[in-house]
Amino acid sequence: MTEPTQEELISTVSSIFDVTDIITNPESLEFKIDSNNFKYKFVILARKLELQNMLTRLEKSPEGMHLFVSRMPQVKRKWLSKSWLPRILFAVTVTMVLIDGYFRTDFVNTLSFIGNPAEMSVLYAFALIGILGVHESGHLIAAKKHKIRTTWPYFIPGVPVFGIPTFGALIQSRGIMINRDILFDIAVAGPIAGLIIAIIVSMFGAYTSPVIDNMLADEFDDGWQLMEMNLPIFMTVSLEIFDKNNTHIVMSPIFFAAWLGFLITFLNLLPAWQLDGGHMARALFGKKWHKIATYASMGILVVLGWWFMALIILMLSTRSRDVHPLDDISPLSKNRKRMFIVVLILGFLCAPLPFSILP
Repeated sequence: MTEPTQEELISTVSSIFDVTDIITNPESLEFKIDSNNFKYKFVILARKLELQNMLTRLEKSPEGMHLFVSRMPQVKRKWLSKSWLPRILFAVTVTMVLIDGYFRTDFVNTLSFIGNPAEMSVLYAFALIGILGVHESGHLIAAKKHKIRTTWPYFIPGVPVFGIPTFGALIQSRGIMINRDILFDIAVAGPIAGLIIAIIVSMFGAYTSPVIDNMLADEFDDGWQLMEMNLPIFMTVSLEIFDKNNTHIVMSPIFFAAWLGFLITFLNLLPAWQLDGGHMARALFGKKWHKIATYASMGILVVLGWWFMALIILMLSTRSRDVHPLDDISPLSKNRKRMFIVVLILGFLCAPLPFSILP
């Protein structure tokens, strides 16, 4: 594509904004513009210039609103951009989940038969990969709505049987982040979509999880030192529906898939670092308070016993760049601010609490 001339850029900007002054810099053009309805006008301009491989950004000073236009920076192709990588990671992750599901079912069957391990492992894979896949699909749909190019999801395989079979998934943005509204929309869409599937899986998982009597529970507790899992409120409600809340149950693989789904959703909704909740916090509070929210989130993780995750966030937050919308001046819309409060409540309901609020 032929790079637009200086005259063409001036004409493009002037067709959208009322320009009061133009300054030519070595690497960019600077326009002093009228601030009337600039938020929506800037979206139109940014998308128009992106098609011409040009980048624009807004800055505010005591003298008024300034718009800068420059060449789009060239991003070197990294190994994460390889088209075959998402497919391989997906295949490996599914394999790890199937192995994990088989052995989890085999163990539960020693207490109470719930089904053929091979068949249950497939259901387990559908449940867990479904939660993660729908989560990432939410991001993809929101990004497409805002005309942001992204990669396919990168599923992260884990350690089956002895740990967790997957550490979730992620996508990379290949487009420009125009303003805070768009940053918020793409961030919130994934957790909300994945949460809906996690709730459905939790209901089915509660139904399939067998109840064992007190004598058997005491025997296994003494001999096997079984670990008692901290359940989120959503899962406690699922057990309550099937009258299993105050009983000894053994997690079926499906119920464990829901637990992992809620855990991943909870972590993603924390207003920290580059997590989904972190992007929402960055869109709402700006750069300074986003850092404070990150440290507060690490404190929450430590209190809940997830100190290792807090340490990971601490290390990564010091090495990664801030997400900086091109228009970092326009505030988040009122409806999105209200949505952030809802997100915090949902995050609390997904948290693996060390206590129960239900009788």
